[in-house]
Amino acid sequence: MNLDKYQIRIDEDFLFFRFVSDGNLGRINKVIQYDKMSNDVYNLGFGDENPLTGQVDDTVVTNNGDMTKILATVASSIYVFTQRNKNAWVYVTGSSQSRIRLYRMAINKYVNEISEDFVVYASLENGEWYPFESNINTKEFLIRRKI
Repeated sequence: MNLDKYQIRIDEDFLFFRFVSDGNLGRINKVIQYDKMSNDVYNLGFGDENPLTGQVDDTVVTNNGDMTKILATVASSIYVFTQRNKNAWVYVTGSSQSRIRLYRMAINKYVNEISEDFVVYASLENGEWYPFESNINTKEFLIRRKI
């Protein structure tokens, strides 16, 4: 994906990625965090940086007018993270139905480009995982770099 993205700062463990959203409401610190769930599965957490803890707050809706650039930045972190962790599966879901829909729409829009480097699975209501298909109502995603 050749989209404009923010410059990210990466911690030494490649688990925390930080950047600054610069939009209509000013400059807002953002955090992308990868948490190990099991063997090679990592949860991708994303949101505003809590100023007290430095952790991800994925419940805030900032509407800073730069959603495409932010999503491109999050996607770029997946490239970096999976380059470093070649066998990792990245688990993605949203903290709300609207965010799940947003992520599904973004994957759907760029599925051809994403599929060049990654395999994407989606979970339906029954909890089973299937290869991602456009326009299917999914609630969670697993992404892995093609080896």
